Amino acid sequence: MRILHTSDWHLGQTLHQFERGFEHAQFLSWLLDTLEAEQVDALLIAGDVFDNTNPSAASQTQLYRFLTEARTRVPHLNIVMTAGNHDSPGRLEAPAPFLTRFDASVVGYVNRMGDSIDLERLVVPIKNRTGDVAAWCIAMPFLRPGDVPRVEGSADPYMAGIELLYRQTFELAASKRSAGQAILAMGHCHMTGGQVSEESERRIVIGGIEALSASVFDPQIAYVALGHLHLAQKIGGDTTRRYCGSPLPMSFSEMDYPHQVVVIDLDGETVTQTRDIRIPRSVDLLRVPPQPAPIEAVQQALKTLDLPDRPEAQWPYLQVRVLLNQPEPGLRALVEAALEGKPVRLVRIETSTAQSDSGMAAPAISVDDLNALAPTDYFERLYQHRYQVAPPADIMAAFTELVNAPEEVSVTA
Repeated sequence: MRILHTSDWHLGQTLHQFERGFEHAQFLSWLLDTLEAEQVDALLIAGDVFDNTNPSAASQTQLYRFLTEARTRVPHLNIVMTAGNHDSPGRLEAPAPFLTRFDASVVGYVNRMGDSIDLERLVVPIKNRTGDVAAWCIAMPFLRPGDVPRVEGSADPYMAGIELLYRQTFELAASKRSAGQAILAMGHCHMTGGQVSEESERRIVIGGIEALSASVFDPQIAYVALGHLHLAQKIGGDTTRRYCGSPLPMSFSEMDYPHQVVVIDLDGETVTQTRDIRIPRSVDLLRVPPQPAPIEAVQQALKTLDLPDRPEAQWPYLQVRVLLNQPEPGLRALVEAALEGKPVRLVRIETSTAQSDSGMAAPAISVDDLNALAPTDYFERLYQHRYQVAPPADIMAAFTELVNAPEEVSVTA
């Protein structure tokens, strides 16, 4: 039996002001071809299907068109999709009665019945090409504190509740399976030791200890398909417990990530091999220059940027990195002039100073001293700290004029 593991599609995501529907369409088209070429038996989508809880109509159309086409092109395909922390559980589950008609299972939330939890809906059968159950999948969505069983007396009830819920669902799956049937598990969570992209991965539990130990998954579970972290990685080096990563770089901090899906081959209860299949990138991300540089050097680098002609939807995204020693009010105009006529989309101008790059902190100041400072004093100290020189007279004069400008008075007839 062959499984394909993917997650963190973030349909509807924008990179700053740029909508990314074209890139997601290219990925989904590639995924359809891959499912067919690899003759995959089950597709596991481990959360963060959408980028936000109120996805656009276009994003929802992309998803449901893909699911329909996937079953058309691979008629025996099982689909298991769970909600991530970006998804609306209810919205994701809304079409579930329709999707079950072609072996697509959607689990958005944990259903509580009083003090107990409906475990049955979290354990999904996976059928082989002849229609017989060949494996069982623990389809665990993103778990919020109210979703997990209550564990009295635990130092961390939330983490203890997650561990108990996985144990209960594993025991249920084990009671259902026959000899030769594998148990799989899905999760949308942060595992201990997982490498995080700070720019695009939300902390799951604010202020809490959120990293799970790999021991939460019973050793008899053949493969664990994880979502949430965008960098493809194996937990503790184990090829059967892993994040597949996101199919697109969600930010410039992810531009060098290897974006991929994972194909898992099962022989009965055992994983015989796992393979990474790289996803082609349809739109490039560029940083010019690679490290912050003075504006003159940046302008020259941008003017000499040689990019091939291509449709606008495929123009690369550009982050420009400028090192300043004083404010530059006309910075964007200078950058745009250097890029005039080039097939590129300017996403962001990142500015830094020698002081900010050094990592030096500002000297400590008491609350009483802060209260005694006038606005011009604040400004002067901030400028001095950031640029390591006193503010020029013309800048101080402009700031003083702004602070002392009379408030506009609105006259109502």
